[in-house]
Formats: sequence, structure tokens, C-alpha cells
Amino acid sequence: MTDSDVARIGVLTVSDRASQGIYEDRGGPAIREYFANVLTSPWEDVSRIEPDVQSGLEAAIKEMVDEQGCCLVITTGGTGPAPRDVTPEATEAVCDKLMPGFGELMRTVSLRAVPTAILSRQTAGIRGGALIVNLPGQPKAIGECMDAVMPAIPYCIDLIGGPFITTDSSKIAVFRPKKK
Repeated sequence: MTDSDVARIGVLTVSDRASQGIYEDRGGPAIREYFANVLTSPWEDVSRIEPDVQSGLEAAIKEMVDEQGCCLVITTGGTGPAPRDVTPEATEAVCDKLMPGFGELMRTVSLRAVPTAILSRQTAGIRGGALIVNLPGQPKAIGECMDAVMPAIPYCIDLIGGPFITTDSSKIAVFRPKKK
């Protein structure tokens, strides 16, 4: 196995209070636990906690992708309508291509649980060879949203030249087109 076979996954928690140590980060650990539970291919975590400041979030995403070599960056928090919620704007600013289907699907799934899911502005996009996906901050919502989009994530990473990611098919069945 080479280093290029290991998927580096960025986990970026967006929270003023968690970045100051006032509030416990629950989103980042929920994402790491999710991947530990479903991934069967080798991966390593690159985690950060940043305040709700667009320029800082842009810099963190760029560093995770461009310098740390992450093929996937999952953000948690900062996707609501409040003035300080700027994660989608930071994501859009650093991406080469937007992937609106991720946000559409996550909102659809979340609406089954809470009517306020329509307030979420989750999005996703591609920067170079990395997929960036914005998740809400609540651990329960993180799991629901990841279950919805994870079947497409490994194939998306295949298409942009990343490592081959596999999952425990009894937990998450990944979709890849059948080869002829």
C-alpha cells in the first residue's frame, strides 16, 4: 500500500464557540466516528476547528486540499441563515465546480425529520482533486445526511482522480457503474 492509497479526509468544524473552547465540538467527532464505522479502505483524519469567518474557512479548506492532500473535506456547522453562517459561501469561493445535488438530497432527507431543514444551505463542490461537502452541525443530522450522500462519494472521488474508497456494504452500499 502506498500513501496515495490512503484517503486523507478533512473534517472541518465551523463554530465560534468550539474554536474558543467554550463549547464542545460534537460535529467533528460524529463525522470521524461515521467514517470509522463505514469505511473499509485505509483513511486518515485531518481535523480542524475554525470560527465562523469566511476568509479563515476558505484558507482552511484550501490548506486541507492543496497542502494536506485531502481528497474529501467534510465541514460541519455554519450552514444556517444566521449572519455568521458563512460555510456555503466559503465553500463556493474555493471550488472549481459546484455539486448542488448533494445539498438538495441532504435537505430532502432532513425534511423527513424536521421542518426547519429548509433553512439549511448545505452545498458541495470540487476543488482540484477533492470533494468538499457541507453538513449541518447536529450529530443526528450528520449521520442522516452522510447516509444519504455517502453512496455517491466514493465514485465522485474516483471521477476526480482520488483514491479508491470502499465501505462495509452492510452499512452503506456504494454505487459504482458496472464495468462492461
